[in-house]
Amino acid sequence: MPFTRISLHAGKSPDYHRAIADALDRALVEDFEVPETDRFTLFHPHPPGDLIFDRTYRGGPRSDDFVLFHVTTGRTRTAATKARFFKGLVDRLAVSPGIRPEDVMVVIANSALEDWSFASGVSEAQG
Repeated sequence: MPFTRISLHAGKSPDYHRAIADALDRALVEDFEVPETDRFTLFHPHPPGDLIFDRTYRGGPRSDDFVLFHVTTGRTRTAATKARFFKGLVDRLAVSPGIRPEDVMVVIANSALEDWSFASGVSEAQG
């Protein structure tokens, strides 16, 4: 049940966003043990000056095509699963929409089942 916020510079087309969302979805399903129908993504396009990042910290060099994925998930994954997801995501993004691996940063945050309500005010912990 991941929920992903994607931050990037504004000005990219809806097709570009869709390609990112599709690459993310495939990586989540195929590499991160997420069901096919579990797709929740929100884009945060930022105007010039609002997305500030170091171009070389622990990677890079990063370009203006830098994309940050913040994945909130309700179940902890193994280090091997996370590594497979990171690699699968950058590989897919390189194909479409053509984002360089150096421009991709991913943060995974875990939360408890009781922190989620998908509809009707019902806690996932209640079942």
